[in-house]
Amino acid sequence: MIMLFNIVYQFGDALSFLLLSAIGLAVIFGMMKIINLAHGEFITVGAYGTVVSGKVFSLPLPVAMAFGVLVTIIFGLILEKLIIRHLYGRPLDSVVATWGISLIVSQSFLIIFGPSYEGLQTPMGNFKLGDYSYSEYRVFLIIFSLLLLALLYILFMKTSFGTLARATIEKPEMASAMGVNVNNVYSATFAIGAGLAGVTGALYAPTMTIVPSIGQAFIVSAFITVVTAGASPFIGLVPAAAFLSTIQTSVTFFYKTTIGIVALLSSVILIIRFLPKGFSGLMERKK
Repeated sequence: MIMLFNIVYQFGDALSFLLLSAIGLAVIFGMMKIINLAHGEFITVGAYGTVVSGKVFSLPLPVAMAFGVLVTIIFGLILEKLIIRHLYGRPLDSVVATWGISLIVSQSFLIIFGPSYEGLQTPMGNFKLGDYSYSEYRVFLIIFSLLLLALLYILFMKTSFGTLARATIEKPEMASAMGVNVNNVYSATFAIGAGLAGVTGALYAPTMTIVPSIGQAFIVSAFITVVTAGASPFIGLVPAAAFLSTIQTSVTFFYKTTIGIVALLSSVILIIRFLPKGFSGLMERKK
């Protein structure tokens, strides 16, 4: 029984990491088709915003997290208006531009804060089951990631704003002809994606060493999850993350972490080969 709970806990931890890594990219890349190589740096901004505000201003952790998310939203809005807005429909240019932004941001944090920054204490505590100790905060992250994805699904699939955003991104010329301010819709959608990345950085800030390259720990997981989710990321994100988490957790449990990562990446290659439309395409085909 304890061994089963341990496996479920490890699976949930891996699942929440993949979901929170990918949730912001699901909006910017999955919906808007912007290949955002600076996604990891949005997470970095959220993490630093949380830690610095918590340390310098002695803010309570929830307030510091909210501040980190707010800083990331503002950062995303500025980038969208100055750079990204001029790159819609130009995928190769967006790759180069966001890669450049990624380098600039990470190097700026290195210059300002140094190679590492003192982090925050992990909230909550631990509970024991047999000989194993489990983090209550990790359990919170598992629950929160699923709730956040559910709220995001409702926002973009069940509300008038979501319908407007999806229609505008799909047919911007038609939306503009109908009087929709396309730039405002794009800015709002991009800000939501950036803010979600900030949420990820804020949530994981108390659990990790804060370094300028902290976002790199998330970006590969984010892209492979969104790509395997398919064309409708809000439908395919959970099954994609669940499948990848199962592969990684089971292989890591019986072998070692390195083999688990190899198995994870190998499964992504197989999914791309045999499910070119990802898990969302598979689910829509079954309807």
